[in-house]
Amino acid sequence: MKVVAFCGSARKDGNTALLLKTALAELEAAGVETELVQLAGKEIRGCIACYECFKRKDGRCAVEKDIINDCLDKMKGADAILLGSPTYFADVSSEMKALMDRCGMVSRANDDLFKRKLGAAVVAARRAGAIHVFDSINHFFLIGQMIVVGSNYWNIGMGREKGEVAKDEEGMNTMKVLGQNMAWALEKLR
Repeated sequence: MKVVAFCGSARKDGNTALLLKTALAELEAAGVETELVQLAGKEIRGCIACYECFKRKDGRCAVEKDIINDCLDKMKGADAILLGSPTYFADVSSEMKALMDRCGMVSRANDDLFKRKLGAAVVAARRAGAIHVFDSINHFFLIGQMIVVGSNYWNIGMGREKGEVAKDEEGMNTMKVLGQNMAWALEKLR
C-alpha cells in the first residue's frame, strides 16, 4: 500500500508540510509506504482548457513543461492521496489549485483515474478561512469518485510562522488520528 501527499504551500517545509508529515508518520508506523511531494519552487500552472486529455485519453496532460505529469504518475501509483494546502484568502494556494484543476481534468478525461482511491485534505491556517480550503479539496476528491477519510475533527492545524503549527496540540492530534484512520481504511480495502 502506498500513500502520496502533495504539499501546496509556496513555503518549503512550512506548517502544511509539518501537518502532512505528522499524518504520514502514522501511516509509516502502520507499514504503509509514503511519499511527500512539495510543490514549493516547482514550475506548475493552471489548466489551459485545451481538452487534449479528452482526445488522447492516455492519462497525461498535454502541457509537459511542468511537474503535472509526474504528479499524475504518483497519484495513479498510490492507493491514497493526501492534498495539503495553506489558507490563502480563504482558499487553496495557487499551486494546489493548479494541481487539482490539471489532475482533475486528466482524471475525468480518463474515466476518473482516481476512482475509489482514498483521499484526505490537510489544511494549515493562521486564523480563519480553513473550512473553505477543506471543502475545496474534498470537492476534488468527491467529484473524482474517491473515498474521503476523516479524523476526529476537521483536518486543520493553526499557525502562521514556520513550525508554529506544532504548538497546536489539537491540530497535531487530528493529523495523527487522520493517519491512523487512513491506515485502517487501507487495510480494510486490501
